[in-house]
Amino acid sequence: MKERKKILLVDDTDTILLFLKTLLAGQNFDFLTAKNGAEAVEKARRERPDLVLLDVFMPVMDGIEACRVMKGDPELKSIPVIIVTARSEAENVERCLDAGCDDYVFKPVRKLELLDKINRLLRLS
Repeated sequence: MKERKKILLVDDTDTILLFLKTLLAGQNFDFLTAKNGAEAVEKARRERPDLVLLDVFMPVMDGIEACRVMKGDPELKSIPVIIVTARSEAENVERCLDAGCDDYVFKPVRKLELLDKINRLLRLS
């Protein structure tokens, strides 16, 4: 049997967290959640997820800064990060990539696209 992978879902909206869990249900994933970037970094340090799905616009610490912190931490930098954003403008995508994210998806999230990116990054990590 395939080993279950731990995914940290980070969004300040409960509805989005529930949507992502529902979207990814039935896969071989266990979920952790965080409501802001600071909590995400702390949970990543404590729980060592296999992958992080990270919203951009959140209170306390936004997703871009959280990604930058995780990718700058020798203990966390190998964890793949997918940024989930509603903003598809080139400068927003560039900010995500500059922060070190491994990939990104746009809201509304499409299940097959997200699963493809998750599975590709989990194979590479």
